[in-house]
Amino acid sequence: MCSQPHPPIAAAAILEARNVSKSFAGVKALADVSLTLRPGHVHALMGENGAGKSTLMKVLAGLHAVDSGEILLDGRPIRLRSPREALRNGIAMIHQELTPIPDLTVAENILLGHEPAARLLGWIDRRALRSEARRLLDLLQIDLPVTGKMRHLSVAQVQTVEIAKALGHNARVLIMDEPTAAISDREVQALFNVIAMLKQRGVAIVYITHKMDEVFRIADSITVLRDGSHVGTYPAAGLDRGSLIALMVGRPLGAVASKAAAPKGETTLSVRGLSRSGAFHNVSFDVRQGEVLGITGLMGAGRTEMVSAVFGLVAADAGEIRVAGVPVRIRCVADAIRHGIGMVTEDRKAFGLVATMSVQHNMTLASLGDCCVGPLIRRAKESAMAGAGMRTLAIKTSGPRQAVGQLSGGNQQKVVIARSLLAGPSIIILDEPTRGIDVGAKGEVYALVAQLARQGKSIVLVSSELPEVLMLSDRLLVMRQGSVVAELDPSRTSQEEVLRYAMPL
Repeated sequence: MCSQPHPPIAAAAILEARNVSKSFAGVKALADVSLTLRPGHVHALMGENGAGKSTLMKVLAGLHAVDSGEILLDGRPIRLRSPREALRNGIAMIHQELTPIPDLTVAENILLGHEPAARLLGWIDRRALRSEARRLLDLLQIDLPVTGKMRHLSVAQVQTVEIAKALGHNARVLIMDEPTAAISDREVQALFNVIAMLKQRGVAIVYITHKMDEVFRIADSITVLRDGSHVGTYPAAGLDRGSLIALMVGRPLGAVASKAAAPKGETTLSVRGLSRSGAFHNVSFDVRQGEVLGITGLMGAGRTEMVSAVFGLVAADAGEIRVAGVPVRIRCVADAIRHGIGMVTEDRKAFGLVATMSVQHNMTLASLGDCCVGPLIRRAKESAMAGAGMRTLAIKTSGPRQAVGQLSGGNQQKVVIARSLLAGPSIIILDEPTRGIDVGAKGEVYALVAQLARQGKSIVLVSSELPEVLMLSDRLLVMRQGSVVAELDPSRTSQEEVLRYAMPL
């Protein structure tokens, strides 16, 4: 795939953003940003969370109107007032949070909004619908049952349907926002094959990711944004990981403290024989004070389901949980919090945040009792607690009353972590804590994990990023098909050995 010849850099631009600026609630998200997209070219858009990447893409996709600047299509200024208008101009965006209609078929999702009509007015030509959907999938060399329901597809298959949908709109520009955040390595390679095919068809692709290796595998050009400003645009071949990080964060990224040096204390959490039908089976482990226990495995291994049962998000069918040696019953999240267990969930949007509420209210949700006198909330106390959390985790916001949904992904993740810490847990479960956040924010999370361990907290770290979990963990459990299949010393193992245990037999 990488051997495909690059198109000449002088090819005429399909789409340009010139000196685009955009503000929200007085906060400047973009300041005089420019971007040029060319046919058959993969253009990576890089920057820390809050750098303005998503805002710029939403401008190009018709979701936001610009405050100043202009958008040009084939050299002519255009105004994009809605996503439908962007689609009519050949600009499609595949969002990180995929939103298929689960009870419609693959064909119905692909042709949604422009279904072929039968001669009888008001009726959909089902045969033509299936035929056109099949044609679009064939262009991508993807074999999916067009009559199957979307709810039965994997994340990677749903992405493929979204790409086919874009082709159905004759998209000339395709924006991909974190397309590999929740898919396996094999599915990543399949996606890259599709991207190579789209390049051959002359589609201009904008690729947003925090995964450095992906950028250097597929990108022709890289544009870097920082704090809403355009740092520069560079040929991908002219950068390496270190120089790209320095451009993104404005400084070389220093070494990250990893494991805590302090001796480990008493066992704080014991899990024995924990099982849930169809999800995980007979899982047992211990975690001690000051210890980081890593848990890894492939998608579907049961990691998230298992730690969710420990935190009371789902019910286990069997097994025992002990906190500080005492058996406890955890039937709901409130039980877990009462026993000193906190959790940062894998899906912050579904389980971690109330997007329309303020940063302050999101942060204090789990510890409102500490802010109350009887039934009344002491607003000064709540503000002080939220302010302390914002300072500790360096959360970038216009103020504690800003809606949390307006923050970047990395800052949203920091709000979820701060809320968990405000409740004062002795045991902290971190499920994919760095998913969807940039390299600078990852470094901050790594430092925080090490700091919490030094303070004597017990950390359960679930991560699919092997370098991350090997660097931070004192011990590592590998799960496969719902069971723990290995316990490894991270300092004496390798990514290859971990994957050998994690791969299905």
